[in-house]
Amino acid sequence: MTRAPIPSPAARAASVGPSPVREILALTARPEVISFAGGLPAPELFDVAGIRAAYDRVLAEVPERALQYSTTEGDGDLRREIAARLSGRGLATGPDDLVVTTGSQQALTLIASALLEPGDVVLVEDPGYLAALQCFAFAGARVVPVPTDEGGLIPEALDELVARERPKLLYLVPTFQNPTGRTLSTRRRQAVAEAAERHGFWIVEDDPYGDLRYDGEPQPWIASLPAAADRTVLLGSFSKIMAPGLRLGFLRAPRTLRRACVIVKQSADLHTSTIDQAAAARYLRDCDLDGHVELIRAAYRERRDALVDGLPAALPAGSRWNRPEGGMFVWVQLPDGLDATALLPSAVEHDVAYVPGAPFYAGEPNRATLRMSFVTHPPEEIREGLRRLAAALSVQAAVAVAG
Repeated sequence: MTRAPIPSPAARAASVGPSPVREILALTARPEVISFAGGLPAPELFDVAGIRAAYDRVLAEVPERALQYSTTEGDGDLRREIAARLSGRGLATGPDDLVVTTGSQQALTLIASALLEPGDVVLVEDPGYLAALQCFAFAGARVVPVPTDEGGLIPEALDELVARERPKLLYLVPTFQNPTGRTLSTRRRQAVAEAAERHGFWIVEDDPYGDLRYDGEPQPWIASLPAAADRTVLLGSFSKIMAPGLRLGFLRAPRTLRRACVIVKQSADLHTSTIDQAAAARYLRDCDLDGHVELIRAAYRERRDALVDGLPAALPAGSRWNRPEGGMFVWVQLPDGLDATALLPSAVEHDVAYVPGAPFYAGEPNRATLRMSFVTHPPEEIREGLRRLAAALSVQAAVAVAG
């Protein structure tokens, strides 16, 4: 009997490529590799004892609730704790304004599914968060890049694009952006909010790194600005300040869109893990998360300084980079004529890795750029990694320039 072929996967699944960051992490999983590639929080800084105690208390005191199905919107105790944290930082929020998600990445997926029709225009920073580009591509959106400079998204360029493209939403990471580490000023945030007010598009404000500030003064959330308060979705995460393995995030959105996201989430996973939510809520009640974040900040500030201070000796002459006020990433531009992707195999041979910048661009990529994460390794390992990187790049860069 002739066997009939089985149907192929959906075209959208074939059209969206894998994450280069995840691919590089797989290639550099050897323990001897010092990787500046992934934005992996330092595991030695996890509050293992506090998290374990929170799970123990939940399982001892309310096992019947912690191990049961839950509401799609999320654990009420956890939403109250999140609302209190946001309100205490100047963004008045009630528990009913929130939906708990399986990481903030799921929150982004829910927004895309709830808002976007195939062909809708989404504006993104260029360069911007790679997983967001994948998410919008799966939704069938047309992604249009907004130019940036050292201060982040350029409001004047945004105005021109909005008038021409009529976007459904703008997605941005305004604080310690991934991949560049840049932070949008209050003036530019206000300009973004006013553009949304004038032209009628949604803003998706992703803030996974805002607690990781080492220098400078905090900037207001765009969601807190009156011009855009009714059209801004704020995404948050516990991955960078508690533990990424918990996969806990949240979205704060106006009621109509929030309800649509709840319906989408019901079809995706019913609800985020009940026991993980309950344990996180208990941790927030019983432990001093802000005090723990101070420990993380102190360690990461030292690591940022070790990386930035070591770059002059590690990179070819003529390279440029920034010194972010917080977050996890430094953005590097090599001299003209060098291709960070082409140089990566030599780096991996020297047991060091970074992420080439090209995949982060929705528009024409700058192939001389690369992203370096400074949070995973302690300063002495960072300095050793930079020595390896210098050895890897010196010969390759000389050959490339000569060619």
